Order: sequence, then C-alpha cells, then structure tokens
Amino acid sequence: MLTRSLVVAFIGFFLGAAVLAEEPNGAPKMGGVINAVIQPEPPGLMLAMIQNGPTQMVAGNIFEGLLRYSPKLEPLPGLAESWTVSPDAKVYTFKLKPGVTWHDGKPFTSADVLFSIEMLKQTHARARNNLAMVEKVEAPDDLTVVFTLKEPFGPFLGIFEVGSMPMIPKHLYEGTDYKTNPYNNAPIGTGPFMFKEWQKGSFIHLVKNPNYHEKGKPYIDEIYWQVIPDAAARSVAFETGKVDVLPGGSVENFDVPRLSKLKDTCVTGAGWEFFSPLAWLWLNNRSGPTANKKVRQAIMYAIDRDFAKDVIWNGLGKVATGPSASSIKFYTDDVPKYDYDPAKAKALLKEAGYNGEKIRLLPLAYGETWQRWAEAVKQNLQDVGLNIEMVATDVAGGNQKIGDWDYDIAFTYLYQYGDPALGVSRNYITSAIQKGQIFNNVEGYSNPEVDKLFAEGAVATPDSKRKEIYDKVQKMLVEDVPVAWLLELQFPTITRCKIKNLITTGIGVNDGFRDAWIDR
Repeated sequence: MLTRSLVVAFIGFFLGAAVLAEEPNGAPKMGGVINAVIQPEPPGLMLAMIQNGPTQMVAGNIFEGLLRYSPKLEPLPGLAESWTVSPDAKVYTFKLKPGVTWHDGKPFTSADVLFSIEMLKQTHARARNNLAMVEKVEAPDDLTVVFTLKEPFGPFLGIFEVGSMPMIPKHLYEGTDYKTNPYNNAPIGTGPFMFKEWQKGSFIHLVKNPNYHEKGKPYIDEIYWQVIPDAAARSVAFETGKVDVLPGGSVENFDVPRLSKLKDTCVTGAGWEFFSPLAWLWLNNRSGPTANKKVRQAIMYAIDRDFAKDVIWNGLGKVATGPSASSIKFYTDDVPKYDYDPAKAKALLKEAGYNGEKIRLLPLAYGETWQRWAEAVKQNLQDVGLNIEMVATDVAGGNQKIGDWDYDIAFTYLYQYGDPALGVSRNYITSAIQKGQIFNNVEGYSNPEVDKLFAEGAVATPDSKRKEIYDKVQKMLVEDVPVAWLLELQFPTITRCKIKNLITTGIGVNDGFRDAWIDR
C-alpha cells in the first residue's frame, strides 16, 4: 500500500508528466497500428443513444461534433469551421466545413445537423437538456446552420462536443426505429476512423478514414481497442507490449505507480478537463428507506470517503463537497459538511425511524477498484446499522436496473462538462426525470426551488450573478442529499512514449487519435 507521502509525490509526478507524455518529436510519421485497452467493454457504440465512458472513448473517434475543445475549454473548429454570435447573444451562426463526407461517401450537410438535433432530443438526455434554450434551428443552405435562442445562454458554445452532440447520418436513420437500426452495430460517422469489426469480448477494430476532411490525417492506420476483462491481465498486456495505451481508468489504481516506472512509459493526467468526473451514489428518493432525507444524510456521515481516496484510489482523487466538482465554474465549498461520523449517522437513522429494512446496493462493474469500493461502502453502512444487500451485475445489467429505477443505492460517476448548466443541473431538475435514462435525474429528486434556481442560473448575467445563484443551489442540494457525493476522480493515461500527440484536447483520448502518431 502506498503511504500518504508517496501518494502525493506520485500525483505530482503524473500530473506534471503531461508535457513529457505529449511533446512531439519532429514531424509526424505516417502509418502504424495502436493497441489500446477499453475497460469495460462498451454496451454499444451509437453515441446518440449510449453515453457511458467506454462508448464515448471509442465512438468519439468515429463520430464528430460541430466543435472540439482545448484543455482550457475554448471552442475549436470541428465539423463547423467558423461561427458568429449576434450582438444580443441569441443567434449563433455556424459555417460547416465544405467537402466533409460520411464514411459511406455521402456528403455531410446542414440537413444532417437538423436531423441530429431532433433525434438527440429523443435519445440523449443531456443533449435534450442542453437544447432547452433553443427556440429554433434553421439551415439557410447546405453549409450554414443558425441557432436562435429563447434568451441568452452563456454556456451555449460548450454543448457541441462529440459526446454531447454527435452528428448522425440522416440518410441512414431518418424514418427508422432508432433503437433497432442496424447501423447501431456498425456505426457510420465523419470521424478520422471507421468501424471495421467488433469481436465481442475480444476487440473493437477501427481503420483509418482515407477520405477524412483534415488533409493528411489521421496518421495511424488502425486502432485495436482490446477488451481484457481481468485487471491483472490488462497490466500484463502493457508490460509485455501487447498494448500501447492504457486510457484513464483502464487499470487498477494500485497498478499505476508500478506501471509508470516501466522503461519508455509516459504518464499524463491531461485530457479530462472537459469532464471533471465526479463519483457518487444514486439514492432512490422515490421509495424505501432512502426516500427519507435523514437516512440519506446518515449515509453521507457513514461513508469514510478519505479512506476511499487514500487507500482504494491510491490518492488519485479529492473528496467531493457537493454536486459540483471543484474544477468547474461557480463551484463553492461553502456548503454543509459531512465528515465521517458513524455516531451522527446512527443518531439520524434513529430519528428517521429506520427499522432494518433491506437496502440494495448496486456496485459499478468497472473492475476491482470499484468492487473494493462497493465492499468498503457496504461495510461502512452496515457498521451504522443499515441492512445492506449487494446486488451483483454486469455493466449492461447495471445500466438496465438504474434506468428502470430498480435499486436503492447505486454507484456511478458522471461528467461535469465545465459548467453547471451543462453537466450538473441535469441530475437534479424535475424535468430531467425520465425512466430509461441513466445519466439524468435518476434518483427522482424534485424541488421546485432548485428547479427555479437552475433555470435562472443558466441564463443570468453577468457571471457574478450566476455564481450567486449557483452558490445558493449547491447549499440547498447538499442539505437535501439527493445523492451521496463521494470523490472527484483522477484518471492518469499511460502510454508508450513512442505514441505522440495523443492528448491535445479537453476530452483527451476520446477524440485524440486524429492527431496521434507513432515515432518509429
């Protein structure tokens, strides 16, 4: 086990190693194959309908959005080569890049943008929430798209990342049942890589798009996303040279220090700036013991989050204070505090009248670290008198249970997307309660005052007013404990040092293979 001082030293090493990991060495070289681990195996690759981490990581190199984002979250050209904003900040005009084609050769036009928006409103909970301020979308010609907003919306230019608003081919999806469309299993995008093959349980094979709209890119010929269920085997695969890239979260945290010391190995903490992943426990607010606020507060006091950070995550994280990660806009730590206090938890359970009812705990099936965390939380909760039953499931089964609201407590981690209007409000506003979705208001929390504050915060000006509103809503949520916030997560990416320029944007590996090359 790492000591606290070694943990701190290692964190400093890997965060500081970003420059070493991404410093190009001369002109990019063409060709080659990269083997990367994907963990766990994604349930699918259709980004318009599946938004979990592994899906975004693979499919972000197949599909594209109108914009990309720098590590400082500045908008960059994507499928849109330029954009303008009207003086009243209500009209956004995007000029699409000419000559872009889908992987089947059909042209990408503004008609695809209009179709994608309408499809995503039905299939993508976060996109639907992000588009709530849009009054209309028009396409005056094949290469122009105009968004007119109901009122100014400060974070609007932040909603066009590939995982947030992927462009979908109209000619393949219009008039079909989206859920059963055969192209869900053989996705067609505009991105630098094309889907070639998926051998379930073994690998996902992507190949270079020879007609990609960025001349000369991509540099590499093929990507094999290797599916290796066993955690130890994933580490061995890197050690023995079977894989070249271990994306953040693909190996257990206790293996990171050892792997980082291997010869010709580079480590970086960069590439997560857009996401700011935050882990928490869904708490069912609808029924059962967790519908009682005092029980939810007791759960917060019962969990030893510092232990989780230092021991289970080897220091790769930060104890969360509430619904916002400390790295996004308008964060405040001026909220009620829930230090580890089993005695306080027991007192609250007594006040709540808890009588030993069974409470189902659903782990996240993302590997040994998450399983260890679930066992630790189970023990914490049992220690204060809660009757906890662990429910074993795989990724797809867990998603199904959460989407069906068939749980009492469930592990998750979600992305924050740089602004509370984009990545935080969706988990707490009443309008985001929708069965079948797993990344919205799954817990069923409803508070009209919170709804009102989030609506006001999204459109308020100037930013000082937004901060005032978001400070207030954070305090209210932390008092109500709709979910049990755990840790702000850190995910180092480990690569062979010969892999150059893989992480150049705020979403890292998810759209990084476009620019990556192998120094051979």
